[in-house]
Amino acid sequence: MTVARDEQAFVVRPARAADMQHVHRMLDPYVQQRILLGKDLVVLYESTQEFLVAEVDGTIIGCGALHVMWEDLGEVRTLLVDPSWLRRGVGRAIVEGLERKARELGLKRLFCLTFEVEFFTRRGFAPIGEQIVAPDVYAQLVRSRDEGIAEFLDLAHVKPNTLGNTRMLKLL
Repeated sequence: MTVARDEQAFVVRPARAADMQHVHRMLDPYVQQRILLGKDLVVLYESTQEFLVAEVDGTIIGCGALHVMWEDLGEVRTLLVDPSWLRRGVGRAIVEGLERKARELGLKRLFCLTFEVEFFTRRGFAPIGEQIVAPDVYAQLVRSRDEGIAEFLDLAHVKPNTLGNTRMLKLL
C-alpha cells in the first residue's frame, strides 16, 4: 500500500528478513529509554513474517508487528516510527495494515500495551481491565512462555518496563 503524506509517498509492505537489521537499530533508542522491550536480532528474524514496514526511497521509516495470541486475539507489537516521520500518518498506516492482516487471519480482537494511549484511542482501542477472556482460555494462555501474553493477562511477573503502560483492546 502506498500512502502520500506531506507530498512524500511512503509504502507499507510485509517485512523481509533483510529489514530486521534496520528494525533492530530503530528499536534501540526506545529500549534505552525503557519505552519498548529490547529484542535480540535472532528474535526479530524469527518473527519477520509478523512485521509490516513503512519505507520511503528504500529506507525503513516505521514498523509494527501482529502477533497471534489466541483463536480470535492478536497483539500489535513493536510499533515504531522514525522521529522525523512522526505525525505524518506512518503509524496510522501501519496499524491499519496490521488490522487488515488480523481480519484476514479471522481475529476479532487486537490488544496492545502502550504509553501512546491517545494514538491508540484514535484508532478505536480502549483501556481494558481484568478478566477479558473466559476462565478456560485463561488456563491455556497462562501456560504460554510468551511475555506478550503475560502482559495481556496482567500477570505479576511481567517485565519492569510495563509500569505506566496501558493495556488496550480493539474489537474488529
